[in-house]
Amino acid sequence: MFRRTKVIDGTATGQDPAAENVREVGIKKKSSVPGVMITQYIEELPEGKSHPDFTRKPIALTIQEGKFAFFKAIVIGDPQPTVTWDRNNGDVSDTSRYQTKYDPNTNEHTFEMPNVMPDQADTYKCFAKNEYGQAIVTVVLNVIAVGFKKNKAQPEPAEAPGGNFKSVLKRRSKILPASEQPERKEGEIDPKFWEILISSDKKDYESICAEFGVTDFRWMLKTLNEMKKEREEEQAEFVSSLSNLRHIRVNSDNTASFELDMDLIEPSTSLYLYKDGVMVPYTKELGDSMKHSLKLVGKKYIFSVRDLMPDDAGLYQLDVGDVNVFSTDFKVPPVDFLVKIQEVKATEREDAVFECVLSNPFSKILWFGKNLPLEQGDKYDIQVSEDKLIHKLVVKDCLIVDKGIYSACAGIKSCNAWLVVEADKDAQKGKKAARKTTRAGGSGMDLQKVAQEQQTKLAKDREERKEQIKAASVAPPPAPTAAEPEATKELSDVSEPAAVVEVATAEPRITGKLSDICVLRGNPAELTVEMSMDCSGTWFKDGEPLNSGAGVTTTKSGTRHKLRIQSCKDDDSGVYRFVSGDQSTQAKVTVGGAPEFDPDDLYKFSKPVIIRVGQNAAFKMPFPPQGNLEVRWFRDGTEIKDGGGVKIAREPNHSRLLLRDCLRTDAGEIKIQLKNPFGAMEATSRLIVLDRPGPPEGPVETVETTSSLIEIKWSPPKDDGGSAVTNYIIERQQAGQALWTKLGDVSADKTSIRDRNVTHGKKYSYRICAQNPEGLSDALETADSIMAGIMILSGPPGAPAVVSASKTCINLTWTPPEDDRGVPIIGYQLEKRKKDTNLWIALNALNEPIEDVKYAVKEVTEGAEYEFRVSAINESGAGDPSPPSAMACAKNPNMRPCFKDPEDFIVVRAGNSARVKVCYEGEPPPQITWLKDDEPISPWINVINTEGTSQLVIPSSKRSDSAIYTIKAKNSMGEASFDIEVRVTDEPKAPGPVELEQSVTGKVVVSWAPSPDQELDDRLYYVVSQRDSATRSWKNVADRLFANTHTVNNILPGVQYHFRIFAKNDMGLSDPSQSPTWGANSNRVPIPSKGLKSSGVSFERPPSILVPLKVHAPPKGYQLYMTCAVRGCPTPTVSWYLDDVCINFDKDYYITNSFGVCSIYILRVRSKDSGVYKVVAVNSFGQAQCSTKLAVRD
Repeated sequence: MFRRTKVIDGTATGQDPAAENVREVGIKKKSSVPGVMITQYIEELPEGKSHPDFTRKPIALTIQEGKFAFFKAIVIGDPQPTVTWDRNNGDVSDTSRYQTKYDPNTNEHTFEMPNVMPDQADTYKCFAKNEYGQAIVTVVLNVIAVGFKKNKAQPEPAEAPGGNFKSVLKRRSKILPASEQPERKEGEIDPKFWEILISSDKKDYESICAEFGVTDFRWMLKTLNEMKKEREEEQAEFVSSLSNLRHIRVNSDNTASFELDMDLIEPSTSLYLYKDGVMVPYTKELGDSMKHSLKLVGKKYIFSVRDLMPDDAGLYQLDVGDVNVFSTDFKVPPVDFLVKIQEVKATEREDAVFECVLSNPFSKILWFGKNLPLEQGDKYDIQVSEDKLIHKLVVKDCLIVDKGIYSACAGIKSCNAWLVVEADKDAQKGKKAARKTTRAGGSGMDLQKVAQEQQTKLAKDREERKEQIKAASVAPPPAPTAAEPEATKELSDVSEPAAVVEVATAEPRITGKLSDICVLRGNPAELTVEMSMDCSGTWFKDGEPLNSGAGVTTTKSGTRHKLRIQSCKDDDSGVYRFVSGDQSTQAKVTVGGAPEFDPDDLYKFSKPVIIRVGQNAAFKMPFPPQGNLEVRWFRDGTEIKDGGGVKIAREPNHSRLLLRDCLRTDAGEIKIQLKNPFGAMEATSRLIVLDRPGPPEGPVETVETTSSLIEIKWSPPKDDGGSAVTNYIIERQQAGQALWTKLGDVSADKTSIRDRNVTHGKKYSYRICAQNPEGLSDALETADSIMAGIMILSGPPGAPAVVSASKTCINLTWTPPEDDRGVPIIGYQLEKRKKDTNLWIALNALNEPIEDVKYAVKEVTEGAEYEFRVSAINESGAGDPSPPSAMACAKNPNMRPCFKDPEDFIVVRAGNSARVKVCYEGEPPPQITWLKDDEPISPWINVINTEGTSQLVIPSSKRSDSAIYTIKAKNSMGEASFDIEVRVTDEPKAPGPVELEQSVTGKVVVSWAPSPDQELDDRLYYVVSQRDSATRSWKNVADRLFANTHTVNNILPGVQYHFRIFAKNDMGLSDPSQSPTWGANSNRVPIPSKGLKSSGVSFERPPSILVPLKVHAPPKGYQLYMTCAVRGCPTPTVSWYLDDVCINFDKDYYITNSFGVCSIYILRVRSKDSGVYKVVAVNSFGQAQCSTKLAVRD
């Protein structure tokens, strides 16, 4: 239930002045978008109408002064709401500063502020109103002021949520912007040096010092440690832990990012981002629309820069509160792609190559595969040419999982292409494809030519820049302008201090300093110093004055001072210094020699290395030990890097190159380059990798084809495998057969063959393999089969005739064509067309002809009508079709109903469900009726009729359900019926008491009371079993007795007899009824003993072994059967033991005891079955035992 409240309009001053201050009573509503306040004016809205609401609300924005700021909102409601904007502290009516727009296509309302200023920082409101209510949302705009001016008062910024934003506007980085940095004095270090050094790894210290010109490492390390200690104390106020600093780098999606793991003491502490000392805005929410963004994943902070441009280069710093925690220098080299990487289609287990050419030398570019960085290793080979313009990525041993997008990034430029990996069709099913020696991909261009042209262009540009600098240094001063007389007049009027300034500026200055040089022995060297004015100077070498003489000449020409060494020697190495007044410059001259090779070593190295595919290739080149020597290896002009299948070893006096598991693509020119500051020396060798040749070049061309000849030709393979092709082997396959037979071979200088063993009209396929000493190449196959002679097709057969039709099959027959045109017919193709359609559908393929002139069409739909036609097939193909057959309908012929093999008697146990299933045939489908004893069946009996089957189901049968059930099937062709007797019964109950009577000697009459089920089951009968004291086993003496008496013959005197009576029906036997004992003394009349005592006969005795166990030695895995005979009264209990362990209940042994015959059966004897087996028989009078030994043979 909503609460009725009094709603006061929250419109700010100046917004909607015509609105009343107090509205009518409304209802507060909740929006699905957080932060939206909705007021509904009426209790129940009309059908189809709604109050305003925001589906997208404006998002808070922090932006730099002078940028373009905007808010966007999407509003819904019926009728369409009116949207207005306002701010808390100010007016938005100035259209030059505030603009509202609406896009009907996207339904977006936009509030724009071009060239936003700090005084526009405020809390803004967006109102959406219609006649049923209003929706209000607020949003905060923060503006970062830049470029403070001394004479201009700064406007008070808007209050930031959760704190005072005024302090944010006054924050400044420790690195000042370039426009505000004071001019550094000579020798002063750039503050950026220390900020970068604090956040860098120790391995980068040397390169950073070289960049900023710092040479005193001991002083640098001491100062750095002091600054780090001070910085860590400052950070401890805001940060509890800081780790995993990763400097900025370019990603494959044209973004750059740097990241760090940081645990803030107070999570609400503000973070500030600077670029070259200027604060830059960033956002956590508008990552797709703002230049800089922050992503927080757990404790990892990731700052990103999108849409990279050259002006994005600079020093990025992250401050927490007032303390810097991370600094990283982003450099954008002036480089672009002249040749971009192209899409590569490779076969599985083949190598794929991506190539590109850069506009400027670049030592290493970044490679990405499926947005993951790639490194040199066993899977990827990254190659860079000697001039550092050509870059290659080799994806080795391509698999299906390697397909995807691969990218190359150089600076902020990138290009990408697809790698498509196709399955190897030649690989055996279920087996891994063989490793291929070929490579796929490449740019398809002469990259060396493109790189050489670019090198020439770069060299020309460098020369032009040198000439421009040289011309600018010797150019005369510019002619005085019209304003100079006035300036001269002003100078004459200045006071004496001004004159002092003029004299100070007239002192000589060094405009062209010395630089370090390296000179070959015997070559001249020249040092030049350029001064700002004509003046004198002095040269020094290693602190000693230096004058002309002894091969050294010093000259002066105007403002230029030169020192020339005619022929440099090792003694000329040293530090040379030029001094003029208090100005000085110095440089280091190093004299040395270029690297050299021993002629014998050079001759040995130049010999080619010849190996086979899969073998290792090794190169070794000795050289004299030298300092500052750089050794590089190249293959076909591309530098070879250590890693993957390449191993490069460098020793003081030699270098070795090892290429593992070489492929044909590894063959080429191998070059070693020795380079020092004085020059370079190269030695060249060649790697030859022998392999079987590549396949001959196709396509296979048909030169001539007649009824008795086919001539084909091909082109030699592009790759001969490193050794000349010796011959070609040609194989042939006849169309429709799977066997390839060798046609012959031809020499390497012949690329054609004539096949004269052809049959007119038949088609043949050919494949050609090239052979060299290393083996056979892959085969080149003909794209299509080639027919010998011209095509001769057979005439049309006779129209098909319908033999019979059913709902699942239509049988057809036809006659062969009258004219086979001299070519034997190999079969027929049958087609069908459904009525009211024009499409003929083939029922068999041309390569699966119907050999007979009859066919059973099973691809039919019941009730549909079809017509058929047939074509004769010979070696040339299918001939003209026959006339169509008459329309045939797929349905069964009319027939009288009949039943298929029904059962006439079924027995069901009472309580179970009874199911009577009958299959029938009939067309049209007959009507099925069930009767019980010629009466309609009860409602609880279910009848389930399906096509061709009817089933009678009695869910829970009772004895009363026993009856004769009749099924009747009737259709227009006649009627059929069938009777089934269903008997519902249960296991019978035992008969009554049994009585024995002897009327004749040797015969006993056994009589018993009937079973209670006798009256319910007319199929019930009795079974009589007998046991005597002689055999002690039961045997049936009478079966299927329908009476209640039976006379037993052959009753012997002196023997005891027992009888059991069973009742039996279709469910089985009942429990037995036991008779009294009938024996020799049971019916005798007692005879007086006349004082004599008689003793009764007792059969009780202890157990005894009649037949003992025998020794057995069966082979392992055979079956074993052991028996013994035991007697005793009462019947003894028999136990089996193996090594004194009872095995009566072991599942590995099958043990039986049948009337004293004790047996044990082992299906397959094992070694562990060996041992001593013992049988122990025990009764109340004693025990007996026997044993034997079992030895299992291997």
